Amino acid sequence: MGIAIGILIASFVACFYLSNTRFKDKKLIVWGIFIIFSFAPLASWLLSISYGVYEESGFAAMALMMVTFPIFLIVGVVILVKGLYKLKYS
Repeated sequence: MGIAIGILIASFVACFYLSNTRFKDKKLIVWGIFIIFSFAPLASWLLSISYGVYEESGFAAMALMMVTFPIFLIVGVVILVKGLYKLKYS
């Protein structure tokens, strides 16, 4: 669990650094990619495993992971598409 938290923090810092030097449209693209490839799987795994340990149920952990991952993924795709749209029509 500590490795996943470390990877999540390191990728967040890298994304923050990359988006700090970009324009607004490219900033949204960077954050969308970060949410899709790093935040969605790691955050949903961390949340669901923590909940599963709390409830002492692996089924609860898997069910929560199956709910949270698509939600985070859709948020990332929306941010990425918004950035691509601004890039195209700006």
